[in-house]
Amino acid sequence: MINKKLKKLKMPKISTMIGRSTTIVGDIKFVGGLHIDGCIKGNIIANDDDGGELSGVTLSDWGEIEGEIRVPNIIINGTVNGDVYAAGRIELAERARITGDVYYYLLEMAIGAEVNGNLVHKEEAPILALENNSETATEIEKVADS
Repeated sequence: MINKKLKKLKMPKISTMIGRSTTIVGDIKFVGGLHIDGCIKGNIIANDDDGGELSGVTLSDWGEIEGEIRVPNIIINGTVNGDVYAAGRIELAERARITGDVYYYLLEMAIGAEVNGNLVHKEEAPILALENNSETATEIEKVADS
């Protein structure tokens, strides 16, 4: 209950870094760790189809994203203009500024962080790859809704 301590979020090893003077226009799809000091004008999507360690993104206080973020584990200390989806855990550091909705399973928010949108808690659901099987998809939606 209250005595339970949450472990510090362990992010995957950084395999991609976007520097302060870099601006990328377009979507980014990645696996592993992504660190952003620059500006992204597009969506950020983790491709965790290999069944390995879940991906994570870290946005520094210099970083800015104009688009959606769909990554299991997220640390934000910069600016995001768009919705954020974290199936695992999201940490909002003191300089985090989000204009958009935040969908999360676990949320840690520091004093000074700002969210101009809704905070929507989502229960943890298994990630399944469905290939043109609408009957199975319908069954999963029924289970998720109950």
